[in-house]
Amino acid sequence: MSLDKDLQCREIYTKAVCGKGRKFSQVSNTVTPPHSPTSILGAWIINNQYEAVKSGDNVEVVGTYDVNIWYSYDRNTKTDVAKETISYVEAVPLSYLDKKHRPSTAEVSAIATQEPNCVEASISSNGRDVVIRVEREYKVEMIAETKVCVVVCPGGCDDLDDKHIDFDSIEEGDFEDLDPDLFDDELN
Repeated sequence: MSLDKDLQCREIYTKAVCGKGRKFSQVSNTVTPPHSPTSILGAWIINNQYEAVKSGDNVEVVGTYDVNIWYSYDRNTKTDVAKETISYVEAVPLSYLDKKHRPSTAEVSAIATQEPNCVEASISSNGRDVVIRVEREYKVEMIAETKVCVVVCPGGCDDLDDKHIDFDSIEEGDFEDLDPDLFDDELN
C-alpha cells in the first residue's frame, strides 16, 4: 500500500466493537414436584432474565428463568403445576477479540438469539423428579476503546469533492475481515 505524499495518518482512540461471540447450548435441569408424577402434560420456561459480565476472554451470561411443569399424579387422576426458578451461568467465548483494546473501558452486552426453551421433559428413573432438556443461544459483544489509524487529507474534506469517492457504495461489514496489524506495518 503506497500513500500519496500529501496524505497524513493519525492514530485516534474510539469506542468500537472489540469482541464478539455466540454460543448455542443444551442443558438439563431437574425439578422435583410436590407429588410423584404419573405423566408429563407440558413444560414451559418463562421469565428469562439475564445480564452480561466480562470474564477473561469470555463473556458470562448470568441469569434465571422459571420452569413450569404441568403433570398428572395419583395414577392420572389429578393434575398440578410444579414451579421452580433455575439459576444459570453461560460462558460465551469471544470468537473475535481485538487484543489492542483498553480493558479498563470494556462494556459487554448479551442478546438471547434463542430464548431458553424446553425441548423435552421426562420422569427420571427414580420416579420422583422431572428432567427437562433446555436449549438456549446467546450472542455477546464487547465494546471498548481502541486505537485506529485514519488517513487525514491536509486540504480538508474539500479535496474529496473532485476524487469522486462513492461512500454510499460501502456496505456494513466490508471492513470486518481487515487485519489492523497490516495497516500498522504499511504506515510505519
